Amino acid sequence: MLTVTIAAGRRAAVDSVCADAVDLARDALRVMTDEETVGEHLGVESDDERVVTHLFAAHLPGYRGWRWAVTVARAARSRTVTVDEAVLLPGSESLLPPVWVPWTERLRPGDLGVGDLLPTDEDDERLEPGWNASEAAEARELIDVDEQLDFAEAIAALDLTRPRVLSPIGLDDAIDRWVSGAHGPESEMAQAAPATCASCGFRLSVSGLVGQGFGICANEIAPSDGHIVALTFGCGAHSEAVVVPAMSAVALPVVDEVGYEVVESGAAAPSQQVVAADHDSGTVRDDDPGEDLGHG
Repeated sequence: MLTVTIAAGRRAAVDSVCADAVDLARDALRVMTDEETVGEHLGVESDDERVVTHLFAAHLPGYRGWRWAVTVARAARSRTVTVDEAVLLPGSESLLPPVWVPWTERLRPGDLGVGDLLPTDEDDERLEPGWNASEAAEARELIDVDEQLDFAEAIAALDLTRPRVLSPIGLDDAIDRWVSGAHGPESEMAQAAPATCASCGFRLSVSGLVGQGFGICANEIAPSDGHIVALTFGCGAHSEAVVVPAMSAVALPVVDEVGYEVVESGAAAPSQQVVAADHDSGTVRDDDPGEDLGHG
């Protein structure tokens, strides 16, 4: 067997004959684009032995920093240079779109709408084959009747009759997501809760391995109603939270209509003194002394 080792080394030196073929490269661009879109010659890059790429500035609206690239080559012991390809390539300052990501990796929770379909890959690592009836029939021939009944009960209890079931990887992913999510022990709601879901009467138990660390909230007032919650989660709607007593009704004021209170009155305040009202001038002046009416 012949073993070929490709040495990772330096890039081939720039071939001088190919490097001098600037006019040839520019003529190739004139065939594919308008002459005014081709700018100055920016340099030469060596691609391989006797293969170089000529770079030209691209004067195209919307293509800032892009460059025309024309690759030329020649055969060994030949002075004739030919054009391999001519393309438009981005430079270091070019505006480029983000790296393309497959749509299956772009999906996020909540993206699936009414009527949308999300096919699952055949090799999805989150799933594994469920119970196979034909394989089970062959297995039943090797065990007695009592063991067959136990086997059937186990299959029914684990709900393994589906074509595919959750794999250990899928279960681990789900548990990590639930623990670190809004209904996990590290959320702000759980940190301020008076107690955890483990002791809450509104928690529905879950069977199996998941039930050792999670339950389902059944309190319509709680923010997690209908969601799976960690047993270490909690909220203010805990069934054993302290009940705040209701406020008593405010009593109406009582008016004493029988008794009375004696209040001593002092000298009238200046603002309360009586001032004689103004009147029209008559026979009696305000500053005249009183008359002797014969009663003295």
